[in-house]
Amino acid sequence: MKTAITEMFGIEHPIIQGGMHYVGLAEMAAAVSNAGGLGIITGLTQKTPADLANEIARCRDMTDKPFGVNLTFLPTVNAPDYPGYVRAIVEGGVKVVETAGNNPQAVLPHLKDAGIRVIHKCTSVRHALKAQSIGCDAVSVDGFECGGHPGEDDVPNFILLPRAADELEIPFVSSGGMADGRSLVASLAFGAAGMNMGTRFIATQEAPVHDNVKQAILAASELDTRLVMRPLRNTERVLTNDAVERLLEKERALGADLKFEDIIEEVAGVYPSIMREGEMDRGAWSCGMVAGLVYDIPTCGELIDRIMQQASDIIDRMDGLRRA
Repeated sequence: MKTAITEMFGIEHPIIQGGMHYVGLAEMAAAVSNAGGLGIITGLTQKTPADLANEIARCRDMTDKPFGVNLTFLPTVNAPDYPGYVRAIVEGGVKVVETAGNNPQAVLPHLKDAGIRVIHKCTSVRHALKAQSIGCDAVSVDGFECGGHPGEDDVPNFILLPRAADELEIPFVSSGGMADGRSLVASLAFGAAGMNMGTRFIATQEAPVHDNVKQAILAASELDTRLVMRPLRNTERVLTNDAVERLLEKERALGADLKFEDIIEEVAGVYPSIMREGEMDRGAWSCGMVAGLVYDIPTCGELIDRIMQQASDIIDRMDGLRRA
């Protein structure tokens, strides 16, 4: 299947693996890329630019297909060494960067000068238009269903994607609630040129996380995510567990007096324990409502092949109905 996204990134299928903390390692990115999609290494999971350079090299040893790096710009006093991470990306020969968080305008000239394509994650049409105006090549449009940070507008993809299609001139992919061939065909119908999957790729055999994490997604329904940090306007969709319910109780009790320090135990530094050690009640971790559509733990190759076959079957069936 050829779309503006497959042509832009030089991939076989219009499927992107989103950057995920302590999931987007070389093994994950290479598996997705080898299956014909676009795998993404999560830059800030690597503690230093040197670590990122090593991870890029590891991924290159595992695949000769295109892969990218996610670089998330955080609102923090002690900012990561972003210039160093950009250098590692450029020197590593990476040709696709997924940016997220704050405006990436400051690093765009360095990336563009190196011939790197930039796709920026957005949770609203206005942010997508801003990304277009500063020179991003494409955007990933994240609906309210998505795991991680869905923004504060609460607009689901049934509205957000066609709105993006009405306004944007650059290609975009859907993100949030994407799981199968139905997701892909619907995204194309809404005007997207592909789809981005996060949670669904965690529940694959190659995902470098503890099996407890995969089993938690497999066991979850679409009702098992929660929105945390809403009072701080830093909303995150996470899978419920004891720590999450404790966090929500703090939010209810403290109300407008809530400060980040009040919930730091449940949200800060918890990913290594969860993703590596499988301590599922350690804290809050990002998970999308799409968990309700996860029924197995296939290889990345099996998953992507199945998505593309299902999408093809749906398109053929719809074409048959049109001709009838």
